Amino acid sequence: MGLTIASQIIVGFLAASAAGAMLVRLLPKWQFRQIAYEDAPNTHQQKTGTPTMGGISFVVAILALLFLPGGPFTGALVFLVAACAAIGFLDDIFAIRRGKNLGLRASTKFLATALIAIVFLRWIYESYTIFPRDVLFHAGSIVLVAPHWLWLLLGILAVTGTVHAVNLTDGLDGLAAGTMIPPLAAFACIGVLQHASVAASAALLGIGACLGFLVYNRHPAKMFMGDTGSLALGALLSGIAILTGEMLLLIVIGGVFVAEALSVIVQVAYFKSSGGKRIFRMSPLHHHFELAGLPETKVTGRFWLASVVCSLIGVAIVR
Repeated sequence: MGLTIASQIIVGFLAASAAGAMLVRLLPKWQFRQIAYEDAPNTHQQKTGTPTMGGISFVVAILALLFLPGGPFTGALVFLVAACAAIGFLDDIFAIRRGKNLGLRASTKFLATALIAIVFLRWIYESYTIFPRDVLFHAGSIVLVAPHWLWLLLGILAVTGTVHAVNLTDGLDGLAAGTMIPPLAAFACIGVLQHASVAASAALLGIGACLGFLVYNRHPAKMFMGDTGSLALGALLSGIAILTGEMLLLIVIGGVFVAEALSVIVQVAYFKSSGGKRIFRMSPLHHHFELAGLPETKVTGRFWLASVVCSLIGVAIVR
């Protein structure tokens, strides 16, 4: 893998924290400030004006892949992360210019990320043969292989689903970045065991980047990642899962993100079918616990812990 595991985490940390140090000063000058969602809990209104789009630091950290001793897939993975970050960047810009938390349409973001996913999947499939082609899951001698069309379809769903699930999770100080660290650690472990050097290196850089970003995003946050960051992190996690042949394992390792997305789907479906009734106090799920009276820091801490448990279960399944 070239650099040691610790060295790659440190590279990601230094790249993201250095970029963050510049962004936390520059973003306010550029008027890139968060506008709280109108229906969010009242405590969130005071966060209006906090610098946003700090997720640019994740892209800076992942670009380090291009300068590390690597192998195939590097360009494809960097493309996936950077392209999804660009969609998030546009979403953030539109929201800021409109003066309310309303950027690109959800359908536009889904279509754009799906197209990016197709390019990524075709790129790795047609250019390289040394990765688990058409493999959805494998653990030891157990290998689940799908027809190529199904692998491609599930790959698109994996990327778009993960990207937007992470986006929904980004709602509290330190929540998305901290929740992302255990899944990246799990896939780094899987990548090392499978000798998937690029996937492992990307995961380790991602861990460092999340830690570096938390310097500015821990409660009370000095800077938010915006959709720029959440879409980049979702792309990174899904891309690594696909490269290691553990696409289906995303459901387990990324269990917190899955729960956040399902809470929104269930809430909306029940609201429409019941004539306005709700299952949760508010969705995504972290807002439900906030409105139940839990302080923001406790909600974040418990979600981090849940992410650790999900990631350990995922690694145990593979082992």
